[in-house]
Amino acid sequence: MRRRLPPALHERDFALLWVTNILTGLATQMILVAVGWQVYAIHRDPFDLGLIGLVEFVPLLLLALPAGQLADVVPRRLIIAISLALEIAIAVLLLLVTISGERTLWPYLALAAASGVAAGLSAPALRALLPELVPAELMAGAMAVRSVGWQISVVAGPALGGIVFSISPTLLYALSASLFVAGLGCVLALRKRPAARVPGSEAPGFSGLIGGIRFLARTRMVLGAILLDLFAVLFGGAIALAPVFARSILHVGPIGLGALRTAPAVGALAAALMLTRRPLRTSAGPTLLVVVAAFGVCMIVFGLSRWLPLSLLALAVSGFVDMVSVNIRSTTVALVTPNQLRGRVTAVEMVFISASNELGAFESGVVASVVGTTTCVVAGGVATIGIALSWTRLFPSLAKLGRLEDLRPAPVTVG
Repeated sequence: MRRRLPPALHERDFALLWVTNILTGLATQMILVAVGWQVYAIHRDPFDLGLIGLVEFVPLLLLALPAGQLADVVPRRLIIAISLALEIAIAVLLLLVTISGERTLWPYLALAAASGVAAGLSAPALRALLPELVPAELMAGAMAVRSVGWQISVVAGPALGGIVFSISPTLLYALSASLFVAGLGCVLALRKRPAARVPGSEAPGFSGLIGGIRFLARTRMVLGAILLDLFAVLFGGAIALAPVFARSILHVGPIGLGALRTAPAVGALAAALMLTRRPLRTSAGPTLLVVVAAFGVCMIVFGLSRWLPLSLLALAVSGFVDMVSVNIRSTTVALVTPNQLRGRVTAVEMVFISASNELGAFESGVVASVVGTTTCVVAGGVATIGIALSWTRLFPSLAKLGRLEDLRPAPVTVG
């Protein structure tokens, strides 16, 4: 049985971190279901749901650079453990709020902000820790395995949360707290010592804080990979408009809407499973540009489709190629970034990813309201293809990127 596992899972500490991500991902997704239901029940106002999302996102944005610098100075395992302890406290407080029968919004807003603090604090440390736990030649496979775990939690977490919440809301929060406790136990069980920092590589004050930005500015291969993902999702991400397609274009109702939202995750999970067994062996740069262009083609097909099976297929393929793109970008960032800068660089990457998702949804809604939903999605797909083609000139080092296993950390410039 052990021989059937992906090579990265043979690394004990990586396996523990992977289990941690699944457990905490399931808990987080379950809590999102419960909080969404309880918050909407207070005033029956969708704006309240938007407030919850906003107060979660703002701390993540504000803490990104400080948390990245912290992850390069303080032991990353310690940061993750503290964040999980905070998540446990939040789950317990939500349990107490539910038991008390509280019917006001402010406790949920306060706890959502605290959850945003925990996520903002832990995300750079989590992303920066992974390359310390597996050899460089297994990194691409490890990133794929990590994505499998994330997709499992995204697919199973909401369904499990809905079932448990229907039985007992208090049971859901108690179970979520238990999952966070188990995740904390896995983190505390990590044995591998952190990689040594290079003496003199830590610049004090503001210069150290923006070290990740300065590294990206001079390492155009990594910058190009992150920006490509940002613009592809910003212009090509059409899933935010799925309710419009389900209700007014495809006429498939709420069940069809659920299928539309699930289709990209199904494709992404299939790609992640494939990459765990067969990591990318071709030149990563050309492959990245091809899959991003393919993502744009999928959006065009989805925008023009009036048949649910074709729409589902287009979204599933978009999830598949997007996962390949994410795997290349994540592996490139992890391998090219020096360990002593990895926390700050992954913090900047996290801001870009969050911005692309949030701003992409906003951009889609605004443009669709002006030019129409179909035109918006098709134009976004065309723009994504154009961006992929232009990247060969704007970021030639990325376009010429070879095999991922040949990547090595870029030199560090102090000051």
